[in-house]
Amino acid sequence: MRYLAIHLRFDNKEDFVADVLADYLGKIGFESFVTTDEGLDAYIPEKNFSEQEFETALKRFPLDVAMSYVAEEMEDKNWNEEWEKHFFEPITIDNECIIHSSFHKDIPKLKYNIIIDPKMAFGTGHHETTSLMVSEILKMDLTGKSVLDMGCGTSVLAILASLKGAESITAIDIDEWCVRNSLENIALNDVNNIRVLLGDASLLTGQHFDVIIANINRNILLNDMEKYSACLPAGGELFMSGFYTEDLPVIESKAAAYGLKTDYFNRKNNWTVVKMTKH
Repeated sequence: MRYLAIHLRFDNKEDFVADVLADYLGKIGFESFVTTDEGLDAYIPEKNFSEQEFETALKRFPLDVAMSYVAEEMEDKNWNEEWEKHFFEPITIDNECIIHSSFHKDIPKLKYNIIIDPKMAFGTGHHETTSLMVSEILKMDLTGKSVLDMGCGTSVLAILASLKGAESITAIDIDEWCVRNSLENIALNDVNNIRVLLGDASLLTGQHFDVIIANINRNILLNDMEKYSACLPAGGELFMSGFYTEDLPVIESKAAAYGLKTDYFNRKNNWTVVKMTKH
């Protein structure tokens, strides 16, 4: 799948402007965001981009900020090389897990050591939603359980679930780049109980899991909530991230309609992870 990078530039450099803009664009199909010195880079699958819809969204943006943008078609290339050139650094989470690439040397010895060579610039643990999810998995006892990693990206969460004792893991992503990269990262970490599928939530029909991990975005989570619930038994657990704290009420409302109740939520820089249980 080819992506467009929309490089947005604006004069107001307050952090909240980029956060509000990312939330706004997430509602029209943008999937990932990187804050820059000039503003915000937003990424969307090329096939999902509508210039008219995007222009309309900018005109309706609620903050009074002068804004310009340049659209760039991302090359179909090895993004691992780009990360290496731009000093992708190892990340330690909760002093238990270290995520690094194969080119890093002298890595600290922690309980969980995960190698990720990303083909796209997402899913290494550096984004708040990924680190929030990693922290949640570190607290879980997954011994003997079946796990779904929905929107798996690099499969860093699926790999950690395996290291945490899960019996079987299914990792699904709609992006063929992510599927290929997931298979490579799984091999790098020498785990053999993860199956990787290309597709969306329509693949979940008739499947069952003890735990579902879904780090995607607000719109997809809302759209697929019914399918997640159908896969869980009573007492099954659903962990979701990829949305802002202010989106939690609408997430909870939709989940409640399908028998999912919030146990707790945590946040980091206004990004949120929520744990729910099927009743």
